[in-house]
Amino acid sequence: MQVVAVHGGAGFHSPSSAPEVKRALRLACAGAIAVRGDGTSALQSVSAAIVILEEEECLNAGYGSNLTLSGTVECDASIMDGRTGDFGAVGAVPDVQNPILLAHQVLRYSRKPDPLTRIPPLLLVSIGASEFAQMQRLQRRPAAAMISPRARQEWMRWKSQLDSAQAPSLSGALDPESLDTSQSVPAQLDGLRNRQDTVGAVAWDAAGDLAAGVSSGGLLLKLPGRVGEAAIYGTGCWATRSVACSVSGAGEYITRMSLARTICEAVEAAGDEEDIHEILRRVLETEFLKLCSERGETSPQAGIILLVKEQDAAGQPKPRLWCAFTTESMAVGFTTSQSQKASATILRRPPRAPGNNSQPSAYITALPLSP
Repeated sequence: MQVVAVHGGAGFHSPSSAPEVKRALRLACAGAIAVRGDGTSALQSVSAAIVILEEEECLNAGYGSNLTLSGTVECDASIMDGRTGDFGAVGAVPDVQNPILLAHQVLRYSRKPDPLTRIPPLLLVSIGASEFAQMQRLQRRPAAAMISPRARQEWMRWKSQLDSAQAPSLSGALDPESLDTSQSVPAQLDGLRNRQDTVGAVAWDAAGDLAAGVSSGGLLLKLPGRVGEAAIYGTGCWATRSVACSVSGAGEYITRMSLARTICEAVEAAGDEEDIHEILRRVLETEFLKLCSERGETSPQAGIILLVKEQDAAGQPKPRLWCAFTTESMAVGFTTSQSQKASATILRRPPRAPGNNSQPSAYITALPLSP
């Protein structure tokens, strides 16, 4: 059996945006499965799925990317081959149509012998990444053409809020009256820090090999030149021969604990001695939340999809898919070569009961892959 699973980011997904996001996830799953033959690798499937997601304006990657403080697009992406451990990434790329294809080319480049035995890069950024894209004959676009109308509108809205918040009153202090507090509760939830619909994918091919990838426009109003978790080794994605993970969320905290690699290594180290649900709970609720709390972060944001190689009753390998997140919601989609159609859903964390602090801070679930 072949499997492709994708995510449209962890954050907040309003009811009005859900249909468009789910449509994009289904398209990505169906498109990745459609190009797969017996010789198509998990790595190719991950790349194909993310390319489709990067074309969708409703998602924060490629054409739909959030804008920097300067109002420009800077994309991050990475991809990893679980069979070989090969990895490629790009960061702060302003003018490449599909950053995941560029990351894939970085990975492929690392496999070629160098005439002077130079060490190949894991990561290329900014102008260097753009020049490498030209060398590889990948499609580039004028930087201005990478800005979608939705991203421009969001940037104008939040840049105005930032300018107002930073403008001192006559007394030299911030003026609370300058802030827009007229929003309804749903609009407040759909706030600046929730505008990070990073996309990603994991895949399992006919040979049982795994791969993972991730692509992101980063945080809205980020400083130009900032590189997020989507481009960092071990942070945004990780894959081995037995597990693959793709991550979304607040990049700086995710980067501090190399979240994708940490989760995968915890799963492999536990073997059959610890349930995967418990591993995810421990890593996200204890280790990740503790790290965030120590740095003064009161609203930790992380979400993952995890594809694990298990064994059935006959001792044959079988895939199992998990999703876990600390945010309000996470958008996921998945399909198999045996499925009639792709599935897509917006998973939502149940609200805490008033005064009850004993409920878990992460939503964790296994997703059914049976046709």
